Amino acid sequence: MKDSLTIALAQINQSVGDLPANCAAMLAARVVHPTADLILFPELSLIGYPPEDLVLKPALQKAADAALLALATATADGGPAMLVGTIVTENGQHFNAMALLDGGEIKAITRKHDLPNYGVFDEKRVFTAGPMPGPINFRGVRLGVPICEDIWFADVCECLKETGAEILLVPNGSPFEVGKDDRRLQLVIARVQETNLPLVYLNRIGGQDELVFDGASFIMNHDCTVAMQLADWEERIVLTHWTRGDSGWMCAPGQHEPLDTDIEGIYHAMMMGLRDYVNRNNFPGVVLGLSGGIDSALSAAVAVDALGPERVWCVMMPSKYTSKESLDDAASCAKLLGVKLDTISIAPAVNAYEQMFLSIFAERSPDITEENIQSRARGTTLMALSNKFGHMVLTTGNKSEMSTGYATLYGDMCGGFSVLKDVYKTTVFELCTWRNANQPVTGKGPEGAVMPIRVIVKPPSAELRDNQKDEDSLPAYAELDAILQGLVENELSVAEVVAKGYDQATVARMERLLYVAEYKRRQAPPGVKIGARNFGRDRRYPITNGFRTG
Repeated sequence: MKDSLTIALAQINQSVGDLPANCAAMLAARVVHPTADLILFPELSLIGYPPEDLVLKPALQKAADAALLALATATADGGPAMLVGTIVTENGQHFNAMALLDGGEIKAITRKHDLPNYGVFDEKRVFTAGPMPGPINFRGVRLGVPICEDIWFADVCECLKETGAEILLVPNGSPFEVGKDDRRLQLVIARVQETNLPLVYLNRIGGQDELVFDGASFIMNHDCTVAMQLADWEERIVLTHWTRGDSGWMCAPGQHEPLDTDIEGIYHAMMMGLRDYVNRNNFPGVVLGLSGGIDSALSAAVAVDALGPERVWCVMMPSKYTSKESLDDAASCAKLLGVKLDTISIAPAVNAYEQMFLSIFAERSPDITEENIQSRARGTTLMALSNKFGHMVLTTGNKSEMSTGYATLYGDMCGGFSVLKDVYKTTVFELCTWRNANQPVTGKGPEGAVMPIRVIVKPPSAELRDNQKDEDSLPAYAELDAILQGLVENELSVAEVVAKGYDQATVARMERLLYVAEYKRRQAPPGVKIGARNFGRDRRYPITNGFRTG
């Protein structure tokens, strides 16, 4: 009977659909710890997660089968075995599976039983649920391999315990969400207490469209002590040492790396989401409008930290309403960040539009139409630069604006990606204050302040008319965000939000704005998921919707 075991945990960054790169990364992990008995990889590590409808493509299925065989063949060298996440297709059904590769062969395959089909997950659309799994025999050790969602309910782990599993190895594709670290910990405590088995929680890192994965993998022994905690947001390939005693298998204590606070986690999520989106879609960099306001300043800072200042191009696009203060603040931000800043006036374009519409608009007073023309002139300018030079346009709108429709379709909503899409305005202020006092661990930007304090403290304004302030059209952001937390994050009715101390008419108006802006959000660029109810994958409302609670 085997009484010791070494298991390497590969907390790595997968790329959806790039099988050669994913295979190369897994083979490289074997070289890092060549004496390990086994290397555990994240969920669907071979094809990337989440693959969505890509798994329905026969060519991908064929490529995955061939790649898995090649990985299995590599284990004939006597080095570490591998537990690899992949798709398995049988009789027209597709399974989210883990394959044990050892001695040059595919030794065993286990299939995911509980398929998530809520929030950002649509696994029942593309996968078939596997049968209740039993343990995998690995060199005399019976390994239970529940896959991600399989541990969110008790039944799979209980079945594995009853059928003889000795260690639970859990590969995950668990997206970042504020506050999720504690939820994961409490979940694992419950499974460990129910089974009296040690559990390895391995999560991937990286960005995939709107999702980001934070890693933060850990090991809990059967006595609920945490034997190892890996960092969030960074790749790790770590060797763990296990021994069998009278009470079962125990993992020897290892490294305990600190995890982010909520505000640090949000910032790192935005960085990683943008970095992987830009790099994997082969953009040379990003271009964004730097207005002298707080949203564009934060977006530029995140871009610099994610990509480096040499890949971030900022453009100031003044109109007749742009203040000298805004011009100065944009210049100061660009200098602090070390980025290129160009100035392109939109006045000629706005004047041309005024002449175009002179006779048609003659009997109408100026209104939001003229404001939106300015915003669309800026959007067109940035898109022209993107077309000419290849940089992706980074939009700068936040969740408070996106919730209420305080954004211009085909104007400031133009672009390929948004790091603030799921970040409320009050959190924007917190993030700016944090970044001015801290440099992200993996950031490529400068130390110290990256924006002048005036950008953070001055009243927000779109500067599309004289003396304009955001609060002319919206409640104060502290009040607005609290109302939106109720309406969006918690799905409360107007009456339920009002009961928390807010004005009935104000809450009812915010609900109306929220619903009528749905058509805008459907046309917005993707952006990093931060909370539990991001627009798009989490919150899917009909555009045509006559229901109101106010």
